[in-house]
Amino acid sequence: PTSMDSLLSQLAHLAAWTARECPNVQAVTVDTSPYHHAGANEAQDVAIAVATGVEYLRAMTTAGMDLSDAAGQIEFRLRVGTQQFLSIAKLRALRRLWANVLAASGQPEAAAGARIHVQISDLALTQRDPYVNVLRNTIAAFSACAGGADAVTCAPFDKLLGWPDEFSRRIARNTMLILQQEAGLHHVADPAGGSWFLDQLTEQLADKAWGIFQEIERRGGMSKSLESGWIASEIGAVFARRAKDVACRKQGVTGVSEFPNVAEEPVAREQPSQQQLRSAVAERVSRVKEQASCAHELDELATGADKVEAAVQAALAGATVGQMSQALGFARSQSVCCTPLAPERLAAPFERLRDACDAWQQEHGRRPMVFLAKFGSPADFTARAMFAKNFFEAGGFETFGDVGFADAQSAADAFAASGAACAVICSSDKVYPECVPVAARLLKTQGARTVVLAGAPGDNEAAWRAAGVDRFIFMKCDVLATLEEMLREQAVLIP
Repeated sequence: PTSMDSLLSQLAHLAAWTARECPNVQAVTVDTSPYHHAGANEAQDVAIAVATGVEYLRAMTTAGMDLSDAAGQIEFRLRVGTQQFLSIAKLRALRRLWANVLAASGQPEAAAGARIHVQISDLALTQRDPYVNVLRNTIAAFSACAGGADAVTCAPFDKLLGWPDEFSRRIARNTMLILQQEAGLHHVADPAGGSWFLDQLTEQLADKAWGIFQEIERRGGMSKSLESGWIASEIGAVFARRAKDVACRKQGVTGVSEFPNVAEEPVAREQPSQQQLRSAVAERVSRVKEQASCAHELDELATGADKVEAAVQAALAGATVGQMSQALGFARSQSVCCTPLAPERLAAPFERLRDACDAWQQEHGRRPMVFLAKFGSPADFTARAMFAKNFFEAGGFETFGDVGFADAQSAADAFAASGAACAVICSSDKVYPECVPVAARLLKTQGARTVVLAGAPGDNEAAWRAAGVDRFIFMKCDVLATLEEMLREQAVLIP
């Protein structure tokens, strides 16, 4: 831990040394990954990138660097996901705003363009049905290329599961090669240029991001905005709305909240042992300390004027990062505190329910089951039966009931033989008034702990609840909350 002023001072010294000794290397990275993975939207992402870049510029120019040299030391590292057009517009908006900042600082010749390194977002990736991540990565990589990224890192589709295997690493490499060599994206200077839609989207996004950037500056800059908790609060509010959309399936996650497959074979990958890794690192560091003779270099680092050159010499002499940090006085500095950001993948809440049901299956030999009581003709029940199947399998339930029933008694008898604790009545609005009161009562009589109706009840809610219906599921209802409550009722989740 150390103070922000100390960190920015060290950044400026490193940038000045790099500009002098390694002119083609960028020493300073503006990385918005923590904000993106905590749920920042595209406008916030761009605004935070610009505000952070401005703070770094101030630190470097205050230390005596020329603005052009300082700007040349900065590389932006952004994340892009599956929202293709917004991702393209985000990169274009960042270039525009960064050029505006440099031009307003009196160095328009330095505003030729920001150097942007794009990495694929973890936010939309899933552990369940991970092969869909290949498509997500492809969309994101295309967006990065079309948006004008200077470098793109495409991660393996199974990165969330453990060590990626040879196949997933090859697919990640080939994704970029296909976009380059077969799609020919590297032959076009500005693939998105000339699109009225993207130009308008870029302009709107840039305007919104500029407004957020101005608010950050009004609050004293990026450091002060972090320390006050304002950044975390704003991002948290945005993510809460997005998480609500996912919970209600307004925004679907393919293979998890939409079209789940509870029978899928899990993709197994070797899990790294954190304890073994820490032990190996500790042993290696201890061995280096014993073999290295770097006391003189560390003294020079602690007392000398050129900290970066002294750090280079100390590293060459075998000093560890911890030893150099101690020599620089980081451990004795006053640390800065800010509200932490909380990263969360969009699919994670649903995947936790699936994990709980998998554990239940291991213990009891079966999944928690839902019986689909279908009434009327296939035209009456098919749509809502499929809706109910996807609804409950998103939480790890197993659904069954392949046939329709002509009468409520037949459905109740089939339910009694199934061993399920929950029944879902599925049919059309024209069939419901006649069948629901009788079916709900008979299902309860046969031991149904929970009777669910697929569809909005409208004016019939009170009457149908009185008949025995416990829950209603319909478009835009809170799927996640309903599944959590029902899994608690069946003791799959502990309250």
